[in-house]
Amino acid sequence: PTGSLLYPYGPHQGDITNPKVDDGTSEAIALSVPFTFYGKTYQTAFVNNNGVISFDEPVRQYTPDPFPLADGRPFVTPYWGDVNNVLGGDIFYRQTTDLALLEDISKDISQYFPKSPFTATWALVATWDHVAYYGSASQKGNTFQAVLTTDSKMFYIILNYWDIQWTTGAASDGDPETGLGGIPAHAGFNSGDETNFYNIPGSQTDAIINITTTSNVKVPGRWVFRVDDFQVTGVDPPQQNNCWL
Repeated sequence: PTGSLLYPYGPHQGDITNPKVDDGTSEAIALSVPFTFYGKTYQTAFVNNNGVISFDEPVRQYTPDPFPLADGRPFVTPYWGDVNNVLGGDIFYRQTTDLALLEDISKDISQYFPKSPFTATWALVATWDHVAYYGSASQKGNTFQAVLTTDSKMFYIILNYWDIQWTTGAASDGDPETGLGGIPAHAGFNSGDETNFYNIPGSQTDAIINITTTSNVKVPGRWVFRVDDFQVTGVDPPQQNNCWL
């Protein structure tokens, strides 16, 4: 969409499309540039249908658990909820060294983190495009994206939220008609060390539906984090119609 926060995606960008399987996942993605996350370096990632990018192992779990997870799974979740792409939507991903895209990513990160000059040399772009929820009796779909990127010294993750219409699948006690209620989706980071984690405000509450209006970089719908040694960027004050009470 024009004016979209999302970086270009889809088959015409060379993206791989995940199979249409409930609680499915990509194949193991051998990272052409190993990715450092909370002090550990990983060679393999999975783009999981349920809104999670995990390292080393896939994640098929559909109802989110609060962070920190006790079982040591290191992952980032732009939007962990019960996606069913059989009912609608697609999950795309690609590793890229495309110069035009890397230039856009570098420009954005340099703007948000002006003290650390950054020139991206690689990115993994994963996009959930109008994905439906499990048990859906509606046409609702969520569109969001996660980008892992590095200059081989610093490692960043960008989370983009374009259109969020549902929070909960029916097996997580959500309403099939509305996709709301029950145990809502979770957004954030789990280091895998049982100590370090980050929850984006609103996670696992009804307020997560408003994530397209929140940010930590003054761009509504975008959250950006340096993750090699995880650093939290101050959260922007919520816009007036959003109260995180």
